[in-house]
Amino acid sequence: MVHFPLQNTEMTGKTHKAQGYESAMAELEEIVADMEAGKLSLEDSLTAYKRGAALLTFCRTRLEDAQQQVRVLEEGILKELPAGEAQ
Repeated sequence: MVHFPLQNTEMTGKTHKAQGYESAMAELEEIVADMEAGKLSLEDSLTAYKRGAALLTFCRTRLEDAQQQVRVLEEGILKELPAGEAQ
C-alpha cells in the first residue's frame, strides 16, 4: 500500500502522518474549503496550495494504480467462458 509521506506544514503546525487515499481526499477538501472561505493569510494560502498540489498528485497516482489493478484483473481473471464451460 502506498502512503503519502510525512510532511510538515507551516499552515497548521502539524505533521501530516502517512495516509491513504480517503484521508488525503478529506484533507484536500478541507484545504479547498478553507481557501474558498478566505480563512487563510497569503502566506498560509501558498502553503496550503503546495500541500493541496501534493495531495492531488498522491490521489491521482492512487487512482491510476487502482485502475491498473482493475485492468490486470479484467485481463487475467474476468474472461468470458465459452457457453459449454459455464458452471
